[in-house]
Amino acid sequence: MASLHLSSRFLATNTKKHGSISISHHYSPTPFTRLFSRKKFMSCSMSMNGCEGDFNTPLGTVETRTMSTVLSPTAATERLISAVSELKSQPPPFSSGVVRLQVPIDQQIGAIDWLQAQDEIQPRCFFSRRSDVGRPDLLLDLANDNENADGNGRGGSSDRDLVSVAGIGSAVFFRDLDAFSHDDWRSIRRFLSSKSPLIRAYGGMRFDPNGKISVEWEPFGAFYFAVPQVEFNEFGGSSMLAATLAWDDELSWTLENAIEALQETMLQVSSVVVRLRRESLGVSVLRKNHVPTKGAYDPAVEKALEIIKRKSSSLSKVVLARNSRVITDTDIDPIAWLAQLQSEGHDAYQFCLQPPGAPAFIGNTPERLFQRNQLGVCSEALAATRPRAASTARDMEIERDLLTSPKDDLEFSIVRENIREKLNSICDKVVVKPQKTVRKLARVQHLYSQLAGRLRREDDEFDILAALHPTPAVCGLPAEEARLLIKEIESFDRGMYAGPIGFFGGEESEFAVGIRSALVEKGLGALIYAGTGIVAGSNPTSEWNELDLKISQFTKSIESEATTTTTLQPIN
Repeated sequence: MASLHLSSRFLATNTKKHGSISISHHYSPTPFTRLFSRKKFMSCSMSMNGCEGDFNTPLGTVETRTMSTVLSPTAATERLISAVSELKSQPPPFSSGVVRLQVPIDQQIGAIDWLQAQDEIQPRCFFSRRSDVGRPDLLLDLANDNENADGNGRGGSSDRDLVSVAGIGSAVFFRDLDAFSHDDWRSIRRFLSSKSPLIRAYGGMRFDPNGKISVEWEPFGAFYFAVPQVEFNEFGGSSMLAATLAWDDELSWTLENAIEALQETMLQVSSVVVRLRRESLGVSVLRKNHVPTKGAYDPAVEKALEIIKRKSSSLSKVVLARNSRVITDTDIDPIAWLAQLQSEGHDAYQFCLQPPGAPAFIGNTPERLFQRNQLGVCSEALAATRPRAASTARDMEIERDLLTSPKDDLEFSIVRENIREKLNSICDKVVVKPQKTVRKLARVQHLYSQLAGRLRREDDEFDILAALHPTPAVCGLPAEEARLLIKEIESFDRGMYAGPIGFFGGEESEFAVGIRSALVEKGLGALIYAGTGIVAGSNPTSEWNELDLKISQFTKSIESEATTTTTLQPIN
């Protein structure tokens, strides 16, 4: 279990101390958050912090009620408002519970378009799965092997066609200043059920929860998750609008409180959804600066290389990151920016996480941390970077160079073998397929491999996080030595950059790695994050150029002075 020990500083393995710092039901913005919240936004009522409940006491009910299918978001909104009123007149006879009310819509509508129509209601979240077309489904292979062995296959999931999810408000949230612990995981699981697979807690965790939290990341705590009050699900060929209530009398948050808060949020929901895509965000960059600067970055890389070369050092890789602040002439709309990234990011996860009164943390990350479906769990190794080329011949030449580079093979092998070792510590069987290939994205290409295993029991899900985060692709190896060097060298707070971003569900959970990401702040532009892996043979100039390449998907849209072209198409 050595790998678990190495990761212990990134997740708390001890039980929660009930006397520790907790975050109250009503969030008060810091002076900094008031600074960047110059543009008025609509805020939902805060609910209860589920971390303060008794995770040993099951909820009275966790259920989903499905209404008849309608043709439009307007009809779905009206039906949900009626359903909430009916629930108020005939309340469930439980002192605690979660009830999800959902209305299918007989047309596919983009969840990000729905979210964009909600006038910046906070808190809000967005999570879009990437397309894995053309890659083997190792979870399915494992399930089939298991079915052949004992007749207990995975079976189909009701949400297999789920494309993306947008949510506003929080039926229940989970947040603390201490590192995410097994008790916190149990607190979240208390509100989930395999019988209601779409009741999910969306959120993320800091890269290093033990580091000092800088002011821009304070509203996120060490971790932040929420079950949305109102949620829009986009499926392949259809959609769904849902409303969720959660209550626990022991937390002084009754069903009556939950219904009242949900009704307030429903009054703010817009059912007028438009398809909005921009060729440019219509902003101009006034200035841009990097932390560290090029002059400070080169010596940092040289220092890391010197430590790696020492015979007395066990360090074989460390990932050094950069924080690039861009100041623009007008505020950047984070959802519009994310929609633009989504248009070229079909092979990536898109996410947005925004607690109340906080900046929006958005990303377009290609890297999966893990996906769990019942007992099956899969992860992947992604490392080494090259640009894409305009011509097919040149692109293939770059691919061959990437596949045959000893330096890149070393960087990639460190990541793959470390993940294999970690999965072996929590799984009965681990499959690696392929051993190494090239994965091509819109602007870059990486070395890539998939790994999958079978958990010994479903309660081992917390151990997946403890084992896999942080991967060598975002931290280094050994993890603790790399973390200490990062803490010494980097002069900014990574926050949730390179941390786990995704959701916990009763039947399925999925987390991406929060790279290729930015923190968008009202009145202060954006902080764009990127990192590169330093191994023996790394060159400071090449690594700096790689950082520029990785943030180019963000900067290309705001460094252009092109006139914004917007197409609005109402969705009835």
